[in-house]
This record gives sequence, structure tokens and C-alpha cells, in this order.
Amino acid sequence: MSQLVLFTMDICAVVLLVFGLYFPRHRRRDLVVAYLGVNVGVLAVAGALSTSDTGAGIGLGMALFGVLSIIRLRSTELDQHEVAYYFSALALGLLGALSTSSPWLNGGLMALIVVVMFLGDNRRLFRRYRHQILVLDTAMTDHVALVAHLERLLDARVHSVTVQRLDLVNETTTVDVRYAVTERALTAAPGAPAHSGARR
Repeated sequence: MSQLVLFTMDICAVVLLVFGLYFPRHRRRDLVVAYLGVNVGVLAVAGALSTSDTGAGIGLGMALFGVLSIIRLRSTELDQHEVAYYFSALALGLLGALSTSSPWLNGGLMALIVVVMFLGDNRRLFRRYRHQILVLDTAMTDHVALVAHLERLLDARVHSVTVQRLDLVNETTTVDVRYAVTERALTAAPGAPAHSGARR
């Protein structure tokens, strides 16, 4: 009976994670299938092995985390928040299959994962901070001038700039920039004209 309770808790938790948090915020249908598949697959395999010794269960968990890391390297590049959802779905599946002294302990840990994802992926958290890769239509070799140009272009305070490519022939500069937009830019109308001088 306790195993059935854990399975039910896992299904409820992953449905909340995927359809309550991820999809309304990010709208990627393909990853909905991936998260559900990872969770239910881990739940099924770990549940089938739960009758064996604890070492096998722990070994399975570590192996699954390793496989997921390999998948990340071999598949389409994912954003960090999407990787976090992957690991959350996987962890929920493990918690739903591995027996402990009390199923409510597992349920509490599942709830903790969902709450952490709700808070950590909240759009209001650090909403001024952005990250982009820009292609500037000029070759800039002076770092100070580059930062000043980006701050004017983005209407933001630049915290970090990494030049990825400097093309002196075609006069372009590709930069990885991390910045915080000003309150004026944050509250600007969505239909306002974009800044010129960069291709994003």
C-alpha cells in the first residue's frame, strides 16, 4: 500500500511540475514529453528494482544521473533551467520508487523539489538580469569602449563581456554579454523600436 501511495505522490508531483510550472512558463511541448517520459521511466525501473538491496537502488540512481548527463552532451543544447527540470523529474521518479521508513518523508521531499523549482524559475526573481550573445556591426578592440557601447545599445549596466569572435575583415564583433536592464528599459512598451547596431 505504501508503494502505491508513493507512486500516486510521484504522478501528482510530476504533473504539477510539468503542467503547473514548466509548460505555462516556457511552452516547449517536446520537453513536456521528455520530462514525463523520464519520470515515469525512472519510476518504473526503480520500482521494479526496489525489492533488491539498497545498494542496487542507489547505484541505479547514480547511473541514471550519469546517463542524463551524457544525453545532455549528445542532444540539442538545452538551457540550464531545462536541465534543472530534467533532474527534478528524474529525482521525483526515484523518490516515488525507493522505499523509506515513511512514505510521507518521500512526499515531503517531492514537495520540496516542486517548491524550489517554483521559486527558482519564477520570472520575478532577478528579472532585470539578462544574458545574450550579440553580433555587433563594428569591430571593437577596446574593451572599455565595447562595454560603453553595449550599455548604450542595451540601455543596461553590463556586468560581464566576453569577446567570442573579432572579425577585422567584415568588421563584426561577437560578444557574450551579461547585464542588468535599467528600470526605464524594463517598463518600456513591448512595441517600442529596437536598438540598431546589433544582430541578436
